[in-house]
Amino acid sequence: MIEIRTSSAAQTEEAAAALAPALRPGDLLLLHGGLGAGKTAFVRGLVRGLQGDENEVSSPTFALMNRYEARLPVFHFDLYRLSSEEEVLDLGFDEIFFGGEGVCAVEWCEVAGPLFDGVPAVHVTLRGDLEERTILLEGIHGTLDTGRLVRNGIRFRDAG
Repeated sequence: MIEIRTSSAAQTEEAAAALAPALRPGDLLLLHGGLGAGKTAFVRGLVRGLQGDENEVSSPTFALMNRYEARLPVFHFDLYRLSSEEEVLDLGFDEIFFGGEGVCAVEWCEVAGPLFDGVPAVHVTLRGDLEERTILLEGIHGTLDTGRLVRNGIRFRDAG
């Protein structure tokens, strides 16, 4: 597990951008955290790190899913308005989740119940507020660009 501490939305975005080069087609990022924890800011940085247009990123609360073009397409889901695994499956999301075309980032993944149990995923847990946020990363399969984090004044540690 890697623990990252940020002190602004910009640093949260930068932490995600540093993770992006380690991602591969088919990767699933499950984003954990309450309202205002920085999940959408994290996705914004992820899109930038994959050479996409970060300005296109917005919370897909009402659309349920936004797709962003980048080196790897990013499918940004927000399951907040759904209430069960069945509702997630009824929308056909499983074809995208498990299709392997791009990277899926899922906000409010807890709504899907056991749908993601046993599925290889990067778990991203965001805690805190804009002034002091902790990001925990579990299940990363590449090398996080820790030098980039240090250059941007972001504190991290391998809590492994």
